[in-house]
Amino acid sequence: MSAPCQILLVCGSLREASTNAAVLRTIVAAPVAGVSATVFDGLALLPHFNPDDDTEPLPAPVADLRARIAAADAVLFSTPEYAGALPGSFKNLLDWTIGGGEIYQKPVAWINVSTMPTGAAGAHASLRAVLGYAGTRIIDAACAQIPVARHAVGEDGLIHDDALRREIAAAVAALRDARTARRYIGCLVVERCDRTPLTSQHVRASSHIQPGVKSADDARTTCAKS
Repeated sequence: MSAPCQILLVCGSLREASTNAAVLRTIVAAPVAGVSATVFDGLALLPHFNPDDDTEPLPAPVADLRARIAAADAVLFSTPEYAGALPGSFKNLLDWTIGGGEIYQKPVAWINVSTMPTGAAGAHASLRAVLGYAGTRIIDAACAQIPVARHAVGEDGLIHDDALRREIAAAVAALRDARTARRYIGCLVVERCDRTPLTSQHVRASSHIQPGVKSADDARTTCAKS
């Protein structure tokens, strides 16, 4: 039996009664087969992003974020839209994911729970742009728009509507099915970089999956042995 897909759930809202947070809590409470999901709860602890601080030793909340991304097979986001764009605290989190390379080639998706007529289109267009810049693998089949009204969230903070739960589970399953086997991620980086210059960020991304990968030659040797 294969190990369950480890999915890190990241909420873009700090609001206690957030419907985005309710969706993610529901994923944990009603697990999808073959998935082990955990919620990242350190959004409020992250310092303001400053490139001067993106050096070792990293601030502890940043190190925790990057370690949890590195350990995950995939990342699932759920964010509201504030003033037509991403919430500032959530954009700050995304900024901290760039420098380490842990999210590079990581399968990612999002669940959009907006009930507004615009469907939070501005925020999710921005999210797609940032995740594309970061070099993630956006799994469109797992990116779902599932409007969740506030009254759909119970006193326990979970969603109990069967139809909504089925839609949420389908998105999670699509992300599970699209994950990349961890031992091949280093090879994917090299295959991509055989066509374009291999950057230090790409090498760092490989080293999080393949210990000992510190250069392009190391990564190619690892791929040859896979």
